Amino acid sequence: MARSSYKWKTIYKKRTAVERVNARLDEAFGFEKHFIRGLQKMKLRCALALTVMLALAVGRIRENAG
Repeated sequence: MARSSYKWKTIYKKRTAVERVNARLDEAFGFEKHFIRGLQKMKLRCALALTVMLALAVGRIRENAG
């Protein structure tokens, strides 16, 4: 796939967005230096962090819309 193609650009934009979310999880939610042991605990903590991020985004949207 050529880097100048539309498809490549849209895929790369999605990758960039995912990397921003990963960086925010690391920095803002403390996943960079964690002491969580066990896959189930980590999945739960990630799910909670992503839920908080979505709730914050919805709150910002509602704040600007009202």
